[in-house]
Amino acid sequence: MMTQTELERLRMLAQKQLEVYHSPVNQERIQQWFRHNACQPGRPMVHVEMDTFEEEVLMSKLQCESPIARRLEADLYRNFMNITEFDDDWVTPNFFGIRWESWFHPLGHEITAHSATDTSGRTVGHQFDFIIEDLEDDWDKLGETKFGVNKESTEKYFQAAQEAFGDILPAKMIMQSPGAVPTQQVVHLMGMENMCFAMYDYPDLFKELMDRIADGYLAYFNYLTKEGFLLPTAGFELLNQGSKCFTKDLPADHVTDMKQMWGFMDSQETVSISPEMFHEFIFPCYQKIGARYGKLSYGCCEPVRAVWDDIKTFPNLCKVSISPWCDEEFMGQQLKGSKIIYHRKPSPNYLGVGETMDEERSA
Repeated sequence: MMTQTELERLRMLAQKQLEVYHSPVNQERIQQWFRHNACQPGRPMVHVEMDTFEEEVLMSKLQCESPIARRLEADLYRNFMNITEFDDDWVTPNFFGIRWESWFHPLGHEITAHSATDTSGRTVGHQFDFIIEDLEDDWDKLGETKFGVNKESTEKYFQAAQEAFGDILPAKMIMQSPGAVPTQQVVHLMGMENMCFAMYDYPDLFKELMDRIADGYLAYFNYLTKEGFLLPTAGFELLNQGSKCFTKDLPADHVTDMKQMWGFMDSQETVSISPEMFHEFIFPCYQKIGARYGKLSYGCCEPVRAVWDDIKTFPNLCKVSISPWCDEEFMGQQLKGSKIIYHRKPSPNYLGVGETMDEERSA
């Protein structure tokens, strides 16, 4: 149960979010996102991802103590802190978005990990608990992918938000771009070293592994579709990685198929293999999944130039991540004049190291 003091604080923050939504700068940037995602001329959109330093900028602001109130408080701040603290282009909605609490266990296994902590108790590292050591010897450990949605806990959170401040800021079910990261699932199951050896030692078995992971994702997408969990991704919703979904090319009110939605994929775990191996062992799985999306945003920190000959064949590719390790000039030439957004990710070192930002190097 939340206290009256907590309730009053949540209502104050809900009012703050609504004020930010109506601000002229927020309204202008919403229109700029539509322009940007339509590949129309104008300045680039800039976003500072707060996830990795929330401890420093968000947690110190929280005053609520009961678990449900503290969670609501943190989520309210996340809805408007970027524009009030950093003045970047991360826009604020006029609703309190809540996503379905879903779960996905690749090939029947819940991914677990153990962590290391520093002297203050903060998590500073983790290691996954691998299921597979040798792909052939442990093949019988791999079952069917399992997944689901925890409707009860999601609806409980929705109701708490609506009762606390719904008359100011209505709660609304939303969905970020459905993602698929097959090679990340492989690494979580067996580790990167074992993954690389398995491609060499058991090529046919590894291809079957990737195909089964693809089938697991497609079954999950079919489940979301059949059970009515799909929601539009055409506005304020998160478009992985670090972008927004604003578009007039997809339905904004109701969707019935993944073809009406943004999707996301990456393969950071395969930077050490050759383009030829990526094409043979990895890309067929990605093609199979990627075809389900209406619009595709691809990549995170991997340098996409090495596998660009494959990635550029996605007919629905609309945004590609250009990381600090990518050949930016090459990708600029490849994307020039296309309808694919050059989604650049500068190195954060120029912001986080030293007392003065090196503006020339970060430009």
